[in-house]
Amino acid sequence: MDSTLNQYIKHYTEHLESDNIQKGYKGLMEYLMHLRIHFIKQHPKHLIIGNFYQGYMDMSYFSITPKALKNLKLKIGLVYNHEKNQFELWLVGQNKQVQKKYWELSNNYDWGKYKISETAQDSIIEHRIVAKPKFDDLKLLTQNIEKETLTFIGVIEKALLA
Repeated sequence: MDSTLNQYIKHYTEHLESDNIQKGYKGLMEYLMHLRIHFIKQHPKHLIIGNFYQGYMDMSYFSITPKALKNLKLKIGLVYNHEKNQFELWLVGQNKQVQKKYWELSNNYDWGKYKISETAQDSIIEHRIVAKPKFDDLKLLTQNIEKETLTFIGVIEKALLA
């Protein structure tokens, strides 16, 4: 195990010698923090925005809890999937029991374009909102993410609060 970790660290260090990786990662993290602040400022009355989680270069995210879903112990994860270079929305439970309960209930609904997760392990529903985002127009990217997020929240609320 030690020799494998040494090999991984060596490979990691070699790639960091090119400052492009560091600049790209830093820019991405700054944008995600900006996106979080955008949601805080634009939707203070009906959305509770959680802390930012950088992750392990697999995914970075923050939670968005619509006040209407808070009592159901559900929230939305706004996720950047590093490997796929895409933004996703995940409906998740406050804990594994809540998640499993709503995952099972979700099979009774027609979610249309929204995909029920294969298992309740990570999420209840996962939806890709922006594949291969263009980071050269952050204002437009933010508008698209916000629009898709609010639409997703509306569909979830309509189905679960009806």
